[in-house]
Amino acid sequence: MSDNRITTVIFDLDGTLLDTLEDLKDATNYALRQCGMPERTLEEVRQFVGNGVRNLMIRAVPQGEENPGFERAFELFKKYYGEHCNDATRAYDGIPELLRELKNRGYVMAIVSNKIDSAVQELTHRYFSQVDIAIGDQENLKRKPEPDSVFLTLNRLGRTREEAIYVGDSDVDLATAKNAGLPCISVLWGFRDREFLEEHGATIFVEKPMEIADVLERASID
Repeated sequence: MSDNRITTVIFDLDGTLLDTLEDLKDATNYALRQCGMPERTLEEVRQFVGNGVRNLMIRAVPQGEENPGFERAFELFKKYYGEHCNDATRAYDGIPELLRELKNRGYVMAIVSNKIDSAVQELTHRYFSQVDIAIGDQENLKRKPEPDSVFLTLNRLGRTREEAIYVGDSDVDLATAKNAGLPCISVLWGFRDREFLEEHGATIFVEKPMEIADVLERASID
């Protein structure tokens, strides 16, 4: 990366920019209750997220997709979450200030998420006006850790992967960055802890959002 300045920052959403866990838990448990299934704790839901909402519900529903009530539970989840995705959700402390600072420094920013695209668009519009493009889970687009959504983002922005870096909080994000050929910054305020992230190959860590700006500046001049 010595000959390339980082110009583009691609963020994960849940667990990286937004604390969405409470709303995801509430939507999960609403669907489970309606179907007469046992509810899940916040910590269980924390471990279930990262691979899209269908996989979240596969993990939450007893016997997953083999359960005859799975599809009904999944539909109930999607409807409820679509109406309540911002009840308890909030930007992590320091994130709004970070995005303003990166915008002031001239960085292009994007969000790539496995969350339902409609929710990604709504939450991005509500919280992150500095972000240039946001892409969520869409039909005919392979979800993370496949690199397709990252490549689509770079193509729409007219940027190359040599000038981009990825920021996330999970093993899925690490794999996405690796598959796309991007370096990855792992945040430590999200849904996975440092030990878990190290086991999955993380090497760049930040404990506070504004540290990301420092990492980017160092990456641009190293």
